[in-house]
Amino acid sequence: MLIKTLLKKAMAKYRRPHFFDGVVGDFLGGWCQGADRVDFLIQGQRWATCPCDVNRPDLGHLMENTQCGFTYPLDAATLPVDCLFKREFTVELLFYQADTLLVRSQQQVNPQTWVEGAKLYYGVSVHELVKHITASQLWDEPFYLKQVQPHETQHPNAIIDFLIKANALGKLPSRHFNTPYYLAINQDVARSHFNPLVHYLAFGEEQGRRPMPYFSPNISSTLPNRDEVEAHHTQTTTQFEAWLADSKSLPLLEDESWHRAQSVVSREQYRQWINGEMMTKHQAQAQLRQMPLHPLISIVVPVYNPDKVLLERCIESVLEQSYPHWQLCLADDASTKPHVREVLEYYQHLDSRIQVIFRDDNGHISAASNSALALARGEWTALLDHDDELSPHALFHVVSTINQQPDVDFIYTDEDKIDETGQYSAPHYKSDWNLDLLYSQNYVSHLGIYKTEIVKRIGGFRQGYEGSQDYDLLLRYSREIDHTNIVHIPKVLYHWRVTAGSTASGAEAKSYTTQAGIKALQDHFEQLGEQVSVERGKQDNIYKVNWPIADANPLVSLLIPTYNGYQITKQAIDSILEKTTYRHFEILLIDNNSDDAAALAYFEHINQHEQVRVLRYPHPFNYSAINNFAAKQAKGDILGLINNDIEVINPEWLTEMVSHAQRSDIGCVGAMLYYPNDTIQHAGVILGINGVAGHSHKHFPRESNGYFSRLHLVQNLSAVTAACLLVRKSVFEQVGGLNETDLKVAFNDVDFCLKVKQAGYRNLWTPYAELYHHESISRGAEDNPEKIARFNKEVEYMKTTWATDTTPDPFYNANLTQIKEDFTIAV
Repeated sequence: MLIKTLLKKAMAKYRRPHFFDGVVGDFLGGWCQGADRVDFLIQGQRWATCPCDVNRPDLGHLMENTQCGFTYPLDAATLPVDCLFKREFTVELLFYQADTLLVRSQQQVNPQTWVEGAKLYYGVSVHELVKHITASQLWDEPFYLKQVQPHETQHPNAIIDFLIKANALGKLPSRHFNTPYYLAINQDVARSHFNPLVHYLAFGEEQGRRPMPYFSPNISSTLPNRDEVEAHHTQTTTQFEAWLADSKSLPLLEDESWHRAQSVVSREQYRQWINGEMMTKHQAQAQLRQMPLHPLISIVVPVYNPDKVLLERCIESVLEQSYPHWQLCLADDASTKPHVREVLEYYQHLDSRIQVIFRDDNGHISAASNSALALARGEWTALLDHDDELSPHALFHVVSTINQQPDVDFIYTDEDKIDETGQYSAPHYKSDWNLDLLYSQNYVSHLGIYKTEIVKRIGGFRQGYEGSQDYDLLLRYSREIDHTNIVHIPKVLYHWRVTAGSTASGAEAKSYTTQAGIKALQDHFEQLGEQVSVERGKQDNIYKVNWPIADANPLVSLLIPTYNGYQITKQAIDSILEKTTYRHFEILLIDNNSDDAAALAYFEHINQHEQVRVLRYPHPFNYSAINNFAAKQAKGDILGLINNDIEVINPEWLTEMVSHAQRSDIGCVGAMLYYPNDTIQHAGVILGINGVAGHSHKHFPRESNGYFSRLHLVQNLSAVTAACLLVRKSVFEQVGGLNETDLKVAFNDVDFCLKVKQAGYRNLWTPYAELYHHESISRGAEDNPEKIARFNKEVEYMKTTWATDTTPDPFYNANLTQIKEDFTIAV
């Protein structure tokens, strides 16, 4: 009776009878009268296609031709991972007869039913895979589960859970296999969406691919040798072995770039993505007609002996702009190659918007840039190098921004690299305005658009800063404007040419730029009246600003909550007392109901130390309340929220953090934290990852540079972890401390940082304070129903209060993934 009632409803609602059965066993089922195929659309994209050719005798009372059903097997390899973290998602079913659309139907889906129904992985039984992965030496279930938050778990079987989302979330199956690393250096595997561990066990080990950086273990895998399987194909005993023997069952894998760990996304993958974002010139111009402001933009180009073809491509990229109101100002710096004059004169006569000046003497790039700037008549000035290219809609997006925000004073965009053959690579998706990141590196770079009047008023480009003349200009320009009127356009609108000897091919190609950058930055701080020193950072074109600590050497109160944990607490306190060079600190050890005799004896002993006080907090565990309680007892001007499972690495860690925490415009200061296996546990917090927040570059090797060297750069971030966080006590009290009511355990540090940011301070992370973090040893895992319910409630609080699942993190980029912590492109 129930089925007939449902069918009658379907008949009444739709002209053509159809029905979606949902998950039936291990496949999706349904039917549509007269249809020969069904397309499944998820988030507007075609996810799958299935023929409607299954006989449905149960429909005989409704229609004569009952061969209109479909059964689509659910495969763990192709589940829409980004939808699996939602309570439900929408699937659109499009039923066709030939190419004629018969019915379009939307269905709300519980993702858990899809996950539990997926019994295959690329057509092979997942249980066969589970069996072989379990037997390998590269699966460690407790290790894997420690990385997965309760709300991230999709399948009760941890290995199947890993198979579904290893590529998307970058989780590690064990400490001996680094998923993000394997995908980064094996772009063929990344493009195929093939599970990296399965690929390594089946092929990678034999091919010599590394499971983790600087480590190639001789692992005796239980998986069959491929050659043996092929030799005995007819005698294979399991689906898994047959599948390995049949290369046609696998996605196409190419043998390329095995050891190029710097590549985060393949060039082809990126090119497809950016082409998909492009609008037509007609569409852009139609939008321009609706805009009230059409300012003239002067494009300043210093020219000296570029390749003929590359110079032509540079100029053509301006001519191809969908926005027509531009002026191209070219200054030839006495080039010695005859083709330069020929090209410039040709284009000067081709288009009246192009003006050229030929300098009599070679004055180098600053002088040439000033000659080009002298030609500028536009309200705005953009900077372009003589062999680089603009995206066809670069100026359109700039003008669109000016129309949306007429008070804007400075605009910059994302960029990528382009080689001499015109191939794109290395997209740099940048942070919004990030002052401390700018003090560490000229991350703004290209494309920068300045108000012409201000540029000319401050003297244009200064000689003596060649190699970093744009950086020097930006620093001086930034002193003239309101930083709230700086806008970042998160689109790749500039293509930086990679040629031998260009700075785009690496800082080492022009190492002199580092010294010029240090000079520019030192002068900038002198003009601001800041008594800082600037030195080379961890590599060329990276800077370290040393902020002096006030003469009084402010007292720092390090708050360390603990419950038992004698060994780890002692290790943390010993490392602080023995290794820290900044000595003006006190340790407040807050005992939260410890009952271990060894721990209590240690607390009694350490309480005798002149720099340690033990406080008792005899109430249920509430991380926020414990720290608020201790903060009131603290004597220091600076508070340090410190976990009892940290361990100091570099003795200057506290000196570095105090030097930033005492700055009047800085709020929270965070540190670089490593797991004991020397992979990264925390390099700052990114909002929005999996709905709330994640740790930047989590599980990257300690020696990694990170995304565009961000692991080496002091920078502003939305939040940092309270496993090691410094903040002035006055700021802590100003925002009301930690939230004791809504965030007793999780996300209280992120919430606190966001309150500090909301109060007008910049939060900051530094790589020059390094510690180990033995994460969550003291309190254990969130693995019982009560803890899971509490955690889910805290997740909802963050989403409701801060819109972490819908508001882009200004210090990240909307073009980067929201489901991993590795800065890969959201494709």
